[in-house]
Formats: sequence, C-alpha cells, structure tokens
Amino acid sequence: MNKQVANGQIIIKYKQYLRLEKSLSENTIMAYTADLEKLVLYLEEERIDILDVNLENLENFTACLRDIGICPRSQARILSGIRSFYHYLLLEEYIQQDPTELLESPQIGKHLPDVLSVEDIDNLINSIDRSTREGQRNCAILETLYSCGLRVSELCNLKISDLYLDEGFIKVEGKGNKQRLVPISPKAIKEIKNYFMSRNEGLIKPGYEDFVFISKFGKNISRIMVFHIIKELANRIGIKKAISPHTFRHSFATHLLEGGANLRAIQCMLGHESIGTTEIYTHIDRTRLRNEIINHHPRNSKKHI
Repeated sequence: MNKQVANGQIIIKYKQYLRLEKSLSENTIMAYTADLEKLVLYLEEERIDILDVNLENLENFTACLRDIGICPRSQARILSGIRSFYHYLLLEEYIQQDPTELLESPQIGKHLPDVLSVEDIDNLINSIDRSTREGQRNCAILETLYSCGLRVSELCNLKISDLYLDEGFIKVEGKGNKQRLVPISPKAIKEIKNYFMSRNEGLIKPGYEDFVFISKFGKNISRIMVFHIIKELANRIGIKKAISPHTFRHSFATHLLEGGANLRAIQCMLGHESIGTTEIYTHIDRTRLRNEIINHHPRNSKKHI
C-alpha cells in the first residue's frame, strides 16, 4: 500500500472519529476536512508525508495562506482544523509528537457582533401581521430566539416534547448533541401557545409532527427561511444594519449582561463550552459604557475641552 492510499484511509478514519466520537455535524466535518485538504495539497507539492510534518512545515504552510490573501480569521479557522487532525493522530498513536503544539495562530481583532436594542426587537415583532397562521408562527419564532438566545439550528430543531412551558423551561440540543435547559419568558410562551392554536390546521408531513415550527411544506422550518423572515421584517421597518437570527442571540446575551446577569449564567444559557466565548459580551458592554461616559460625564463636555 502506497503512502497516498494509506493517508487517505487515515483521513477517512479521522472523519469517522469526528462523527462518532466528537458528535460533530456533517457541515462541521465537511469544513474540517476541506481545511485539511489545503494542507494535504501543500504537502504533496512539497513531497512531505502527513505523518512526517514538523512545526517548520506548518509555519511555511501558514505563510503560504497569508501570501495568497487568506484573511487572518480564515487562517485561524484552517489551523484550528489542522490542530484537531494532529491531535487525533497523536491520540491514535500514528505520531509520537504533535507538530501543532507550538504553532501560533495569526492575531485577529475581536469582532463585536451587531446588537439590536429592545425597541428594535419590539418594532420587528410588532410589524408582523398576526392575522395569518404564518404571522403567528413568525412572531413565536422571534420571541423564542430573543427570549432564549438560541442558535438558529437549535430553533429549527426544537421539539414539542422539549417544551416545559408550565415550568417555564425548554430543553435545547446544542453543538455536539449537548442538552441544556433554558428559561423561556412568559411573552414567548404566550406567542407559542397562540401559534399552537392554528399550527395543526396546516400541512404537517409524517415524521415532523413533534417539531415546533413547521414550514408551509409540512417540515420543520429551515435556517434559510428564518434568515429570510428576519431580513424581510428588517427591510419593512427600515433597519439598515445587517441582521440575522444570530443577532437575536447576541442581543439576548448583551441585554442580560447590561441588566446585571452573571456571566456564568449567560454561558450556561447560551451553551458555550468555554467562558472565553461568552466574554466577548463584556467587550460590547464596556464599549457602551465608554460611550455613556463620553456623552454624559461632566469632564467630557465641551467647556472642559
């Protein structure tokens, strides 16, 4: 068996590891392997086997990514996938030392996500025509996104059997099939119950009866459809910033933090594995705090300048 065939089999086993051991989604697995392919092509040109890679080889590969114009954020994502691959090789004893251990990622600035004000969110929801079944559904969708801070995939896959409305909680299955209980607001509960009054009047295909939010085609609503609903509503009321379902998640976390919620509690509700991911919202809050100081502190008024 030549090395190219053997390496191909290793990558197949790695994909099985991501699927079965790490419980990653097919989209994430495709992204990881696509990034790994970039390294494989580079190594083939340099005539280096994937099992013989050292730190210098990886630094040269990173320099090539930079030279062809790949932005630092994308470089960091590619290197993250490569680290995962070599961690697997070390775990399975294909290699004795991880060459990515001292590999540095490019420096990228923190991106502060766009956030909607409470007024913006109210205006979006109030612009929905509630006289239709679709309007009732869309209202419940937006209230649930904002009330619970869900990822759009979590919303689309939400099941009726995961709703504990009398207790004020919903069960959410997040990344890596990890489940968490999230409080849901009385307002969102009310809108879901209003939607349920007409939900079963539409088409629901066999196997989709337990999904909360159903499309006109009888299946659970898609991510693309949720994006479209939000974009259409934003255009209707004149919101100029680019918003998405994730904007509601960012707004949920930011408004909680501004209201005095504990960062650890926000981490649990968002389903972040690391507190570091949640900490980006402290940067948003500090930015707003600075603006408040600049605008209102007496030493910043024009007569003191």
